[in-house]
Amino acid sequence: MKMIFETDTEELVDVEEDVDQEKERDLVVYNDDYNTFEHVTATLIKVCKHSPIQAEQCTYIIHYKGKCQVKKGTFKELKPMREAISGAGIKAAIE
Repeated sequence: MKMIFETDTEELVDVEEDVDQEKERDLVVYNDDYNTFEHVTATLIKVCKHSPIQAEQCTYIIHYKGKCQVKKGTFKELKPMREAISGAGIKAAIE
């Protein structure tokens, strides 16, 4: 007589949890040689909801320092803003 045993097997599944998604990050805009002050300022007003004065100040910092942290938030909050700024032809990154 042949005995067949059924065994319970547990399958380990890797669950990738991006803990960093909720960590505060910076949206940084970089200087370039082809976008105008007016274009960068208008983009920051539209995308980041900056006041005109705040957007202008960020634009000057970008120009003179090479980059500026224009917004702080989670990756999920900043990603659409970065995409919109990049879509306007301005170099931006989430750091």
